[in-house]
Amino acid sequence: MTRRIQKDDTVKIISGSNKGTTGKVLAVLTKKNAVLIEGVGTKHRHVKPTQLNPRGGHKDVHVGTPLHKVALVIDEKTSKTSRIGYVKNADGVKVRLARQAKNKEIK
Repeated sequence: MTRRIQKDDTVKIISGSNKGTTGKVLAVLTKKNAVLIEGVGTKHRHVKPTQLNPRGGHKDVHVGTPLHKVALVIDEKTSKTSRIGYVKNADGVKVRLARQAKNKEIK
């Protein structure tokens, strides 16, 4: 199955506490239906004391943002977003299209 949002895309968060934030996609978690966005979604996890780490403490982990809360940015300067569609080009290869940009092909 093809993914509308892919790694290294620039996306904008359209709802939630981080609404309006833009960032680069680091990874797409298909089973969780989420994406990891650079600079968004870092949380603290508490770590129990172990022999390797006798004091315990906390560490920072990256938490995924649900896919339905992000939109693809098609214009970096104005941060305009668009929905994504698909079409086969003349070579028969499936390509992504930005619907709000009059079906402009996404590289």
